[in-house]
Amino acid sequence: MTTAPAPDVVNGVEQVRRLLTPVPGPRSRELAARKESAVARGVATTLPVYVERAGGAVIVDVDGNHLIDLGSGIAVVNVGHAAPAVVHAVQEQVAAFTHTCFMVTPYEGYVAVCERLAELSPGSHPKRAALFNSGAEAVENAVKIARHATGRDAVVVLDHAYHGRTNLTMAMTAKAMPYKSGFGPFAGEVYRVPTSYPFREPAPVTGEEAAARALDAVTTQVGADRVACVVVEPIQGEGGFVVPAPGFLPAVERWCRQHGVLLVADEIQTGFGRTGRVFACEHEGVVPDLMTVAKGVAGGLPLAGVVGRAEVVDAVHPGGLGGTYGGNPVACAAALAAMRTLVEDDLPARARAIEEQMLPRLQAMAQRHPGIGDVRGRGAMLAIELVRPGTIEPDAAQAARISAACHAAGVVTLTAGTYGNVLRFLPPLTIAPRLLDEALDVLESAVAESVA
Repeated sequence: MTTAPAPDVVNGVEQVRRLLTPVPGPRSRELAARKESAVARGVATTLPVYVERAGGAVIVDVDGNHLIDLGSGIAVVNVGHAAPAVVHAVQEQVAAFTHTCFMVTPYEGYVAVCERLAELSPGSHPKRAALFNSGAEAVENAVKIARHATGRDAVVVLDHAYHGRTNLTMAMTAKAMPYKSGFGPFAGEVYRVPTSYPFREPAPVTGEEAAARALDAVTTQVGADRVACVVVEPIQGEGGFVVPAPGFLPAVERWCRQHGVLLVADEIQTGFGRTGRVFACEHEGVVPDLMTVAKGVAGGLPLAGVVGRAEVVDAVHPGGLGGTYGGNPVACAAALAAMRTLVEDDLPARARAIEEQMLPRLQAMAQRHPGIGDVRGRGAMLAIELVRPGTIEPDAAQAARISAACHAAGVVTLTAGTYGNVLRFLPPLTIAPRLLDEALDVLESAVAESVA
């Protein structure tokens, strides 16, 4: 497919990498010192450059440095920083009104977002949606809906999962540090079972076999008749961009149908074109009962939602779902513009083109450097896992060194993974191919220097 070339300037930001000072520069260091005296110590930052402006795939810091963004605010600005349609929609809505609370005096934007989520999400069945502020809120409300609809309590999640930082979603999240350590006790009736992590299987295991292993644990340790829902990320995000073996998700879906269990797809990091389809569960034809969305839905504004089967969502009594800011009118305006851009500019196709550009280069790096144990992902959600050469022993220090070298050279990268040894790449889907190539050149140099 032929797509229009990416513009050279977005939101007044030239789409180039340009370093005027060391990273971070003096103004950023001044602001970092102010942060230390004003911001809670528990709020950490990956790269302490303070942003002054952003556009497209480039962030400009307070020192004038232009950095290529391979993080997209953790898969949020899929449509690019300050996407023109989003900016225009937000400006118009702010001038009209900023808040009334949909549960007090409603407005069309909320309804329109729910309609669009129903249209875009998998399945042709009647659907309903509700809007919230964050991914964790969406997951919590999906569990509320599932428990109410089924009359059951148990929630099943997977090893390496990440679902949020609230009390319930911390219980659902696998990784202790930094997300859970010291914050318990956690909500009950949450049960964790093995997932499909092909790179870390001691022997090859098919998706169906991995699903059977997980579901046998549910049957023996919980009991299928007690389970309200199974919550899965089609591709695990914070857990390390783990793509389950083919057949895993469809097997879980079949089991859920057989036992009256609701399947909840957590598409918070994978949604809105990120993996090369509008939603990642579409790659294997999986149709969840409920789906949670956030991050990429609103082009950078805080919005989240649950969308699913009408009879399931509507099982909750009036007043049982909501929240003061959920579905804020400004965020709804941004979401409608972002979803329109997703479709009109065919951003899933852009994600597939990013995979075609990035994956061969990442695979070539892995062939040259045995410290790269695995290359994986889909679309514009790709990762490399760092290990000690000749083993699958995680090498988090190596991942940190490579990421730091990229930062110093003006490329924003993120780490992830249960063991902290994964470098994940989430460029805006609108990134220019030349800019992505330049970022990969920086990554390649950082890898070569770090593992030499």
